[in-house]
Amino acid sequence: MGNTKEILELKLRDAMRANDDVSRRTIRMVLSAVKLAEIDKGQPLDEPGIAAILQKEIKIRQEAVQDAEKANRPDLIAAAKAEQAVIDTFLPQQLSDAEIEVMVKEAIVETNAIGPADMGKVMKAVMPKTQGRAAGEKINQIVRRLLQPG
Repeated sequence: MGNTKEILELKLRDAMRANDDVSRRTIRMVLSAVKLAEIDKGQPLDEPGIAAILQKEIKIRQEAVQDAEKANRPDLIAAAKAEQAVIDTFLPQQLSDAEIEVMVKEAIVETNAIGPADMGKVMKAVMPKTQGRAAGEKINQIVRRLLQPG
C-alpha cells in the first residue's frame, strides 16, 4: 500500500478529481506540514515522524473546535471537525486507554518510578512505544494518575 506520505498524495489526487474541497484542503495542509518538517530535518520523515505530524494536526483542529465553541461559531466547529475526520483516516489505529495503561505500568517498573517526580522518566520510556497511536496528553494523564501516591 505504500507509506503514509504516498497514501496522502494519492488521496489528494482522488480528492481533486472528486471535487472534495474539505479533503483536498486538509490533505494539502498535512502534506505541507510534512514537507516543512522534512526541510527542517534535512531528510524524509519516517512513519512515526509523519504520525506525530498527523497527531499535531488533529490537536490543532481540536483547539479550533474549542475556540469556535467559545465564539459560538457552529460553522467553524463543523469545518474543524470535518478536517479532523479526514486526518483521522490517515492515523494508525489508536491505542485504548487500557493498552496505554499496560504500557505505562511496564514503564513504571522498567524505570523504577515511585512517584510524581519520576513522571519524565516514565514518559520518556512510553512515548517511543506509542508513537502516533496515542495523544501525548492522554498518556500524560494516565502516567500522572498511576504515579499518584496512595
